[in-house]
Amino acid sequence: MTTTTATESWFKRTSRSIHIPPVYIFLIVTFLVSGLLDQILSDGQILTNPAIMLNIIVRSVALGIVAVGQTMVIIGASIDLSVAFTISITAVMSSYIMLGDPAKVPIAIPAVFGIGIIIGLANGLIITKLKVNPFIATLGVSLIIKGIINATFSNYTGSVPKSFEYFGYGKIGSIPVSIIIMLFVFLVGWFILARTKFGAHLYGVGGNAEVARLSGVRTDRVVIGAHILCSLTAVLSGLFLVSQMRSGAPWVGPNGLYDLNSIATTVIGGTALSGGKGGVWGTLAGVLIFGILDTTFNQLGVNPYLKMVLRGAIIILAVASYTIRSKKEAA
Repeated sequence: MTTTTATESWFKRTSRSIHIPPVYIFLIVTFLVSGLLDQILSDGQILTNPAIMLNIIVRSVALGIVAVGQTMVIIGASIDLSVAFTISITAVMSSYIMLGDPAKVPIAIPAVFGIGIIIGLANGLIITKLKVNPFIATLGVSLIIKGIINATFSNYTGSVPKSFEYFGYGKIGSIPVSIIIMLFVFLVGWFILARTKFGAHLYGVGGNAEVARLSGVRTDRVVIGAHILCSLTAVLSGLFLVSQMRSGAPWVGPNGLYDLNSIATTVIGGTALSGGKGGVWGTLAGVLIFGILDTTFNQLGVNPYLKMVLRGAIIILAVASYTIRSKKEAA
């Protein structure tokens, strides 16, 4: 009897420590429904072929990486609408500097990460020092970046060397390098949020900035740090995209809707827009849900505009379910 009780107690403690986000139930349902529709209406190969599944994940890499940074700023009760054009400026600047020369890669990569730090710092300072609403601040910065790009570059710019394409197309065994890098970014994001003082402070600032400040947290530094990290993830996404396209283009960020999609996947993953709650593993599930839906819709020939309608409905349903759940927990 004592052994049984101890086992049950251990099981409960383990279950609480693992804490699987509810969005993974939605991911499983999405996977099963998509597979069923594919079986009935198509060739039944989308979700049963490992190669296609890997391709779905590869297509989600750019969104997944930038969504980690977006998760951090939203947990801190902020938001970043400049990530799409940060991706674009990374793509055009890196290819412009490289010009197909492998010797210029060590110059281009630090340069674009430096640009990312400047953009993140600008976002953070405008929000914390000028007290501008995060939505307006990052929208303004994105428009500034857009103006600079459009005034300087036209369509495809420069090129990347063959060796740099390894990021987009290389494999270790049968696993694409890009998937490994994306999972590593998620692990780093989880570690920062769950195992560092900065992560704890970020949750505190998102939950109640005034209480965090009175507790000795340097709230401005935390918000600025979150925005810098978000911009750096956008830069990494831009490098991945340019390695696949082999050349930079000003439209690569906004055409991919990486600003709105990164926010959507973060919210679907259970991160509260009000801040102080959420995590990167839920965001990963949101990214995979979008990837599976896109592939299934494309295979079934769903109208692109209808896809946007369905995406919007999914976002609304997800947020509504989290709101209802939160109210029940608070009651």
